[in-house]
Amino acid sequence: MAELATIARPYAEALFKATSEADQSAWVEQVGALAQVARDPALGAFADNPRVTAEQVSEVITGAAKVALSPAVANFLRTVLENGRLAALPLMAEQYQVLVQARQGVSEALIFSAYPISAAQVADIVAPLEKRFGRKLEAKVEVEPDLIGGVRVVVGDEVLDTSIKARLERMKSALLA
Repeated sequence: MAELATIARPYAEALFKATSEADQSAWVEQVGALAQVARDPALGAFADNPRVTAEQVSEVITGAAKVALSPAVANFLRTVLENGRLAALPLMAEQYQVLVQARQGVSEALIFSAYPISAAQVADIVAPLEKRFGRKLEAKVEVEPDLIGGVRVVVGDEVLDTSIKARLERMKSALLA
């Protein structure tokens, strides 16, 4: 994983440098669609076939992505394929999105909850976090029943865990110590 991230970083940075602020949201959508298609194991097997050209793989990906690609993003995809970096494309998209969000002063917040939560509850969670981190947060919610109750929030490399599961783990550690 770390190796793919190392491979993906220069590509994401190059794409970011080529992006004007006006094109950012469109390019994030396009690169994200390409990354979604690139995650398919059947596509990876197809791309690894020595009889298949990078142009053929590009056509398959472009057709499956179901979004119109700007010439720059299409060129980016060709470069990735010609260099044999299809496996790193999903990480390139993630890193590119992080760079775009950083430019905009926004970070992604993953909220894991034991139960589905409403938009109002998400807003109640996000408001104090935005003050704590000093930037706007874009929240994504995932249901994780193992938490029992409460939430776990991941912003960048920071984790705030107020779940019942985490509290029980801390109590267990204290009792066993």
